[in-house]
Amino acid sequence: MRLPNPFPALVLLVLLVVSDAAAAACPQHFFGGIVPALANPKLTPKTRQICYTEFALLHSGLTRTPLWVAEHLTPRRASGARALNRVNNFHADPNLPPDERAELSDYVRSGFDRGHMAPAGDMTTPQGMDESFSLANMVPQNSDNNRNLWESIERAVRDYSERQEIYVVTGPLFQGDNLQALKGRVLVPTHIAKAVFDPRLNAGAAYLTPNQEGDEYRIISIAELQQLSGIDPFPQLSPDIKQNILNLPAPQLRRPKGPGRNTRRPPPQADIQEQLPAPSQDGFIGSILEAIDQFGRRP
Repeated sequence: MRLPNPFPALVLLVLLVVSDAAAAACPQHFFGGIVPALANPKLTPKTRQICYTEFALLHSGLTRTPLWVAEHLTPRRASGARALNRVNNFHADPNLPPDERAELSDYVRSGFDRGHMAPAGDMTTPQGMDESFSLANMVPQNSDNNRNLWESIERAVRDYSERQEIYVVTGPLFQGDNLQALKGRVLVPTHIAKAVFDPRLNAGAAYLTPNQEGDEYRIISIAELQQLSGIDPFPQLSPDIKQNILNLPAPQLRRPKGPGRNTRRPPPQADIQEQLPAPSQDGFIGSILEAIDQFGRRP
């Protein structure tokens, strides 16, 4: 079901960017070759943009997750993706320094899935498939969310791309003052968003879902996403276009709803996670910066 009420205003969607000059290394992944607009330059330390063959991302050495992941999906690409078999090869990313990247050991017995931001199902080549299994493309994701609602959202977007060229920007959100991290290293998102822009219709929208068990999600405008996050995934769009909401397809869940469905119980929090210090009085953005910085400084 869709959430009846908006999320609180103080939400940070960490879809961060580097300069336009850096984006020129792989402009094919971005609408108009332009990366999402940076709202807070204080979040740029230890960020590295990585250009893969079929997607690009900005990685944070502080959260040890991607901050945004960009894809350009087309009908031709969707056809190629259908023909490629999935090959699981989760691995730490060799493009990143060891002290800034997630390791496979961070996820062991964590109770969280290694959740793709650029889905393996979007890949058309063995190289693209292998790159999608880099931990630089992963966030700690609730297993029920990853395997059901989020997989359905990914499939809905892929089905849309079978009919029309689209641009997609996906990334984690970190909300509130009780953020968690796997082994004090990999920050756990509270929500995940997938923004979609259809250049033929000149319209966009975004799916927004909590990183938790259940079927709750909202489809919001790019303007609302920008307001909630302080980040603009498609900065070249006019304010009017950002206010309109593209008619995105509803995710079609494959599992039964309601009591009795198959879910995994997560292990106790104390075994897998570490609570962040209480936020400062500087407001949400200030406190999240403090929290990320403290995790980043830990050995």
